[in-house]
Amino acid sequence: MIQVNELTFSYPKSKHNVFEGLNLQLNENRIYGLLGKNGTGKSTLLYLIAGLLKPKKGSVIVDGYTASCRYPEMLEELYIVPEEYDLPNMSLSKYAKIHEDFYPRFSEEVLEKCLSDFEMSSDLDFKQLSMGQKKKVYMSFALATGCRILLMDEPTNGLDIPSKALFRKVVAGNMSEDASLFISTHQVHDVEQLLDHIIILDNSQILMNASTEEITAKYTFGIRQTN
Repeated sequence: MIQVNELTFSYPKSKHNVFEGLNLQLNENRIYGLLGKNGTGKSTLLYLIAGLLKPKKGSVIVDGYTASCRYPEMLEELYIVPEEYDLPNMSLSKYAKIHEDFYPRFSEEVLEKCLSDFEMSSDLDFKQLSMGQKKKVYMSFALATGCRILLMDEPTNGLDIPSKALFRKVVAGNMSEDASLFISTHQVHDVEQLLDHIIILDNSQILMNASTEEITAKYTFGIRQTN
């Protein structure tokens, strides 16, 4: 589904490569945790997948499309929730009306269900919301698009403890069956119950790339061996 080939990337005016010769394959129907300390390239990788950044060398291929070309056929199946953003001063209903046509599988029912699970009303105006509430709305809209590829950058930042628990409930209960979710975070405990697969970045390289089943089996076996 997503293929990263010999990827090298650096930001303008920077002498440091965020990635150099990175190779990675990301499969369908998974919830990936992209983990690592701040500055290891987690957010950068999401933006490269979304086509919002362009590789210096190599390529990022999403469902057969070069990500940086941002073909409409790719974008209607991909949605990114950045860590920092702002929403326009309008009602949710107007916002949804403007954007829903870009996503063929958009569902108002799912949007209302997500907001209900977040204990929020669908009859709201963005200018009256706190940053945490805006984040809940943005994530609810992402799930409502029905996109097969969802990218969320530090989704639990700015949420209080009860809201973090609700986030897990909302994702588990409202993701499309054929969707894959990529969560970039350094707060592993907030999302660990959701994850099928873990990728750990360190010094802009892949330190670990394994399913949670493989990790559990390996370390459980190791603990038993030492007893």
